[in-house]
Amino acid sequence: MIFVKYLYLCLAFIFLIIGCTGVVLPILPTTPFLLLSSICFAKGSDKFYNWFINTNLYKNNLKDFVDHKEMKAKTKIYLMALSSAMIIISIFIVDIIYLKLMLFFIDMFKYYYFVFKVKTI
Repeated sequence: MIFVKYLYLCLAFIFLIIGCTGVVLPILPTTPFLLLSSICFAKGSDKFYNWFINTNLYKNNLKDFVDHKEMKAKTKIYLMALSSAMIIISIFIVDIIYLKLMLFFIDMFKYYYFVFKVKTI
C-alpha cells in the first residue's frame, strides 16, 4: 500500500516537471500534465495535494477548469491550436489511413469538447 502512494508521488512530480517545462516550451502541453499531476498528488498524499492546489501554477492553469469546467478564451485557443498542430503533424507523418482517420476524429472531438462542454470566461 505504501509502495502505491510513493509511486503516485513519483508520477506526480514527473508530471509536474513536464507540465512546468510546458509553460516554457510551447511544444509541450501544460494543462494535461498538470491535471495528471493533480490526480497523482491527490492519490499519493494529502499534504502534497494541498501544497499543489495552493501554488500559482495550479491557480493560473487548472483552478477554473477543475472547479467550474471553464477556461479563459486565451487558454482554450492556445490549447486547441497547439494540440491541433501536433495532431496535424502526426497525420502527415503516419502512413496508415486508419490511424490518420482516428487522429482526425480525435481532433474533431477535442473541438467539440472545448466549444460545447468547457465554458469560456
